[in-house]
Amino acid sequence: MPAPEHETDAADLGARYARIRHRTAALAAPLSAEDCCVQSMPDASPAKWHLGHTAWFFETFVLERWEAGFKAFDDAFRMLFNSYYDAVGPRQPRPQRGLLTRPSLRRVLDYRDAVDARMQRLLARRELDPAAAELTLLGLHHEQQHQELLLTDVKHLFAQSPLQPAYRAVDLPVAAAPPLTWHAYAGGVARIGHDGAGFCYDNETPRHAVYLHDFRLASRLVTNGEYLDFIAAGGYADPRFWLAEGWDWMVAQGRRQPCYWRDQGRAEFTLAGTVPLDPARPVVHVSYYEADAYARWAGARLPTEAEWEHAAAQCVPHGHFADADVFHPAAAPAGLAQLFGDAWEWTQSSYAPYPGFRPAPGAVGEYNGKFMVNQYVLRGGSCATPAAHVRASYRNFFPAAACWQFSGIRLARD
Repeated sequence: MPAPEHETDAADLGARYARIRHRTAALAAPLSAEDCCVQSMPDASPAKWHLGHTAWFFETFVLERWEAGFKAFDDAFRMLFNSYYDAVGPRQPRPQRGLLTRPSLRRVLDYRDAVDARMQRLLARRELDPAAAELTLLGLHHEQQHQELLLTDVKHLFAQSPLQPAYRAVDLPVAAAPPLTWHAYAGGVARIGHDGAGFCYDNETPRHAVYLHDFRLASRLVTNGEYLDFIAAGGYADPRFWLAEGWDWMVAQGRRQPCYWRDQGRAEFTLAGTVPLDPARPVVHVSYYEADAYARWAGARLPTEAEWEHAAAQCVPHGHFADADVFHPAAAPAGLAQLFGDAWEWTQSSYAPYPGFRPAPGAVGEYNGKFMVNQYVLRGGSCATPAAHVRASYRNFFPAAACWQFSGIRLARD
């Protein structure tokens, strides 16, 4: 979907490009070369790969098409930093990205600098092709996604170390959470999907009508303290609350608490290191299976993505995001809160195309559409998401077992 004129104006786009690219480099700056090379699991990627891939996106989809006299920075990078674009060509298998000890981190940073200089020359053109501007804007939102992935992948990596290192030392003061209340919404026909104002991904379109039954939405995310009650009540030992596949997953994993909790729920690992578990902060890093089991135990359910968007579209999208440089969720204020930021919220909706959905043309059409199977939708962004990257219609998606992202729980009721 074309972006509004102000988002693709050449001067504004050049400044935005510089700001977002600088932010990625700043997020990687606390990491050593060794930190940047290691891959802790097949679903995560090394920080060095994130740095290279985000430059690859601009070189492959923008410079290769619109730069006069284009010449690749390094022909080998076309394969090394391709993620899943089959139309572009072969790629390094995702589980083996951590084997890429070469190129060096310095070489990858040089690659980023070279691509940035060339992109800024392109964006400085007086007559910038609108298609080049739109793909650049897509690349910047793609980069912001990788900023979040870089943080969550580093957190998973550091959590494997017996040293339990901190990515960034910050104070996480103890807070208080307000009582959970319920907000009622009348049923009827509602419209969801992107409304055409500003950037969106193709999977947010087309805007369409849905029918909602009367429902209620919890005022905030489920807290650590409330999740501790679920555990104390035998939630991980009672199959009545679990989907069959979730129960099998939990037993096979030996899971008895969220993945970054430590010492039987008295502490949790964060990007600031291991800290005492704060009962007022939202529980995060739970799988869909855990979120669904908790909701059943609590006499509730997870919201549908249509219910969530209908409620969120009536709120100003502000919250606790990566811009605060804390990278851990905060306790909720009073009222309807945390719809945006803090934690991605699992919905009960499978990730599927909207009626009339058509992928974007060309290789970038592989960005979303081909993943519409065996995934669930999450909404709202997290404490690792840039604030400017979020909107009510944004659809994130992960498989049911995923829990290394900042995923949390908001309850709904009929």
